[in-house]
Amino acid sequence: MDFAIKKVLVTGSAGFIGFYLARKLLDNNIEVIGLDNLNPYYDPDLKRARLDQLTPHPSYRHINLDLADRDGMTGVFATHSFDAVVNLAAQAGVRYSLKNPHSYVDTNIVGFVNLLEGCRHSGVKHFVFASSSSVYGANTKVPFSVHHNVDHPVSLYAASKKSNELMAHAYAHLYDLAVTGLRFFTVYGPWGRPDMAYFLFTKAILEDRAIDVFNHGRMARDFTYIDDIIEGVYRIIHRVPEPNKAWNGNDPDPATSYCPYRIYNIGNNQKVDLLRFIEVLEQCLGKQANKNFLPMQPGDVPLTYADVDDLISAIGYKPSTPIEEGLKHFVAWYKEYYNIAD
Repeated sequence: MDFAIKKVLVTGSAGFIGFYLARKLLDNNIEVIGLDNLNPYYDPDLKRARLDQLTPHPSYRHINLDLADRDGMTGVFATHSFDAVVNLAAQAGVRYSLKNPHSYVDTNIVGFVNLLEGCRHSGVKHFVFASSSSVYGANTKVPFSVHHNVDHPVSLYAASKKSNELMAHAYAHLYDLAVTGLRFFTVYGPWGRPDMAYFLFTKAILEDRAIDVFNHGRMARDFTYIDDIIEGVYRIIHRVPEPNKAWNGNDPDPATSYCPYRIYNIGNNQKVDLLRFIEVLEQCLGKQANKNFLPMQPGDVPLTYADVDDLISAIGYKPSTPIEEGLKHFVAWYKEYYNIAD
């Protein structure tokens, strides 16, 4: 069921995906309250630079707040009335979850409950939240489908995202809160996260340093360009999930429910070998990479590959930007942002 939206809370609005979504909403005459704590997990200057593009807009207001601040979050929902809430704030990163697990509990669990409670008590019509392809964990059947069981995470980050899906379902059941979880697949593009491989590769190649290639290059990812992600999220916000009347507890479908709950993959629906991805990046940069081949890192998976049939059925949309185009745009932005001459 589609509905009209006038005002949206976007958490993580100074982050990569949150920044793009806020801009998309503003471009479509939707008021945005952005929330972000500008934490130093990666360069806060990049977050401020994104934010600098949003704050001049008359329909944007920023709140500097941590999701885990219960009183602060209660105040946000008491002050504003939202048609929809989109949670893109999270402690991200598989490898960092091995070093600082408590940060994942604080933001991804405690903060998530604060959002659910705010939505529950303030009459939010649709709560949309970022999940991750990481939830597929030890699964090997590809393409990954939202109808597959995902009970074997291989990192705390993945477990926290799976927990979000379960918590959201409980609120859909208990309070009839309409919730949609979106499993993103390796999002990349201009203004991206500096901790992501393509960003690290670009920096290292331009500085004539070796890049670390894990699992000796025997990896593949469903790389999804940021514009494709945003188009999918924007359409989903307007599509409030309805109960699946055919849902059966004897054969439970993980992607739907008897209550207003849905899970979708948003991915490019193709697997790209890591070495091919590096080759395209080298072509865009006009420089060869010196590769340092290493074993698989703990918590990582060798392959991600999204089945997006449900997304297509729901909103008539499928990501399609090829890596050749997406990486070209990223490299152009990177050189401009960091003042690197061709």
